[in-house]
Amino acid sequence: MKTLKSHVCGDWYEASSDFSPLYNPSTEEQIAQASTSGIDFKEMLNFARSKGGNALRNMTCKERGELLGGLYKAFYGARDLLISISVENTGTTRRDAKFDVDGAISVFQYYSALASELGDGRFLLDGEGTKLGRSARFWGQHVRVPLDGAAVLINAFNFPLWGFAEKMAPAILGGMPVIIKPATSMALVTEVGFETMVSSGALPEGVASLVSGSTGNLLDEMGSQDVVAFTGSSGTGRKIRSNENLRKANTRVNIEADSVNAAVMGPDVEPGSVTWNLFLQDVRREIIQKTGQKCTAVRRIFVPTEKADALQTELVAMLTEVVTGNPMDPSVTMGPLATADQLADTVEGVKELLADTRMAHGTGERIDGVGAESGKGYFFGPTLLRAADAEGATAVHEREVFGPVATVLPFDGSAPSAAELVGRGGGSLVSSLYTDDESYVGAFISKGGSYSGRLYLGSEKMAEQAFGSGVAVPQCMHGGPGRAGGGEELGALGALNLYTQRVALQGGRRMIESLFGSS
Repeated sequence: MKTLKSHVCGDWYEASSDFSPLYNPSTEEQIAQASTSGIDFKEMLNFARSKGGNALRNMTCKERGELLGGLYKAFYGARDLLISISVENTGTTRRDAKFDVDGAISVFQYYSALASELGDGRFLLDGEGTKLGRSARFWGQHVRVPLDGAAVLINAFNFPLWGFAEKMAPAILGGMPVIIKPATSMALVTEVGFETMVSSGALPEGVASLVSGSTGNLLDEMGSQDVVAFTGSSGTGRKIRSNENLRKANTRVNIEADSVNAAVMGPDVEPGSVTWNLFLQDVRREIIQKTGQKCTAVRRIFVPTEKADALQTELVAMLTEVVTGNPMDPSVTMGPLATADQLADTVEGVKELLADTRMAHGTGERIDGVGAESGKGYFFGPTLLRAADAEGATAVHEREVFGPVATVLPFDGSAPSAAELVGRGGGSLVSSLYTDDESYVGAFISKGGSYSGRLYLGSEKMAEQAFGSGVAVPQCMHGGPGRAGGGEELGALGALNLYTQRVALQGGRRMIESLFGSS
């Protein structure tokens, strides 16, 4: 059995006690153990700040991009290995494992290419300069400079590679070293990914560190120049935000949390149309991809009342074809949930939702998986619930079941109603609106746009190139308001804001432009 290592102060570290087990979700066999017992987290932070921070600050933006290009090449070269490890550790199918691995690769590739356009400066101009005096000799210019600290990247279990890559790439491009903390249950995948980066030789000493296990007193040692970037449950996010030391130091904290994302069908969408079929295709994918364990997955399906039965019939037929089981079996199209706790929470969550709904497809209980020993594995089949109406389904708007579970919610079809109902979720990472009526989109956005970080607009015009609402692309912001955490990740150069300080320079124009260039 493998004992996972952390990467601390430039060396691999293996603990000797206080281990937490890691299991294969399909077999419940223990495959590894992890612990951080004995790590001096204060020393770890100081090493990252000094060694890694100095190395990055002395690089130009172009050189940081070349570093990211090296990580892209390393991950691409180890792609098959990373996919295989992911199938074992996370229980995903190979298709879903590729989704995680290729997501990480694409982020490194994108930010490497973006950096090549920034030139040989070490800082970023932020907007245009402006005249402050009687003439342009007295000049004002905003710039962004790296924070003089380290960024602690705390990631959820569902994306053990993509999750840290989407934080790490902009942090490094912004000039800030990182300490990667994966969810312990899936830390085997992250450890292999980290080893891939170290072996590539692309990482200068101290630029990246790894915590395989508990964070200990790490958060208590952080200061005002440090950053915490967290992805996970809203409950854990609140605990991080309420940490006394982080509050006292006013440490930057970015939260990307759970959300009850919605897919809305406009009243103009007719059965059998391109947009109708796109809706079905996307919703099916969002229910079963990664076994529904995605922060961007569709939880609430809003359909005009007169079309709800037809939509439900077709969606149930599609879900019936899903084969749940051990992903090592070639017939399997959806794997198990990640952990025993996730299985228990999903079963309990469906019971809570059934207070306001009825079962349209599924059992609401653990099932035996195809290709797995009877009674073993954290298997839960795709589940579709149906509410009598969207208005009365209170629990559906409040409880996110982090598994392959969604609810059909009939409503009157109007844009104001759709906006109000989506807003009952308290804030989402992504909402999906399917319609070919531009006026409907405008009416929805004016009332409900502020409740989502991203709006995915499905229509006949974009259907051929659509990749689904569940994909967070580096070109666009990833984050959302309210219960979704209120944070932002990705979004091209906007992602660097978290890891840099905006400074207003006021002085002689010639001096400023000679140091920083001009916009």
